[in-house]
Amino acid sequence: MFPHGPGFVLAFEFLLSDLGTVLRAPGPLPPAQAKAFALMLLQGIAHCHSHRIVHRDLKPANLLISASGQLKIADFGLARVLAPESQRPYSHQVATRWYRAPELLYGARHYDEGVDLWAVGCIVGELLTHSPLFPGESDIEQLCCVQRLRGSPDPNAWPELTSLPDYNKISFQPMVPVPLEELVPDAPPPARTLLDALLQYPPQRRLPAHQALLHPYFFTAPAPATPSELPVPERRGRPHLASPCFRSERSLEPALPKPHLLAPYAPPPSLPLTV
Repeated sequence: MFPHGPGFVLAFEFLLSDLGTVLRAPGPLPPAQAKAFALMLLQGIAHCHSHRIVHRDLKPANLLISASGQLKIADFGLARVLAPESQRPYSHQVATRWYRAPELLYGARHYDEGVDLWAVGCIVGELLTHSPLFPGESDIEQLCCVQRLRGSPDPNAWPELTSLPDYNKISFQPMVPVPLEELVPDAPPPARTLLDALLQYPPQRRLPAHQALLHPYFFTAPAPATPSELPVPERRGRPHLASPCFRSERSLEPALPKPHLLAPYAPPPSLPLTV
């Protein structure tokens, strides 16, 4: 940090790429690599949440990768420190749409770290399938995408649902959840249970990050890859050809569509910064 005129400048480590670039490479990630990225993400979010910091904009493009293969959480422009005693309302227009929690889609002004946990679940699902789980083109379609795969939310299990500002403005035909065996068919059972624990409708039922780090998924074979075993691009836009996930410059092309339910990866639409 150094002064510059009336302000100051923060100098950060130069990070070579992001998880979105990794996910644009052809073919699925090896299970050990997907597990390693999920583990590092949860470690970072657990640290943030231990200090009552909620990020509010987790997505692959904001998860940067260092030259040594470490995943680091970036872009805290929408982050806030949540005071337990504060009743201050927050904007619901946060988080990039594909990773936006259902309570935000229903216009919630009071929320907590659960919005990050939903986004983590979306990213873990993307690591497992190499495709976004809920690629909505609008806020209404986004909520429909969520309900199409997770089923209609149950007010009995989520009592706060009916009091959300936009609950009575949005309605869909009743939908049944898609079994996780169909949603992530190539994932092992522990990965499915972790995904299910993160993608719960009631925010208070989502598995906290520090507990997710103890989930059996991370303690079953294969073990998470070490940073040196992860794909590390040489610089943005030009992957390291020695990495198994980056074989040629064709790796920058979008992945082919999956035959089951999911759309190919593409960068989601960004939102303007909101207080």
